[in-house]
Amino acid sequence: MNISSKNKKRVVLPSRPEPPTVDQILGDINRAAPNDPVFSILEKTGQDPSQPPDSDVELRFQQCRQYLELNERLQEVRGRLLRQREELRAAGEQLEKDVAEVKGQAL
Repeated sequence: MNISSKNKKRVVLPSRPEPPTVDQILGDINRAAPNDPVFSILEKTGQDPSQPPDSDVELRFQQCRQYLELNERLQEVRGRLLRQREELRAAGEQLEKDVAEVKGQAL
């Protein structure tokens, strides 16, 4: 029996960091250089990106990439819709004022 093992202090490991948020991941992707290996892996392996993926990992990668592209497009469309909604609201208010003015002149 080894007595010295009882006297050893237990090492406390640092806590595990929180996983990155979606915004942090998107920020990292947006800051990546176009020649980043992640974006050029298919070219380096000689695989045609238009061909079906060879592995489950490649399939998941393509799905993630499509998701990010769609998410970016949805954010752009959302911004455009918010602007259009505000324009419609302002036009509706102006129309109500114009209608009230015409009714006031008709009396």
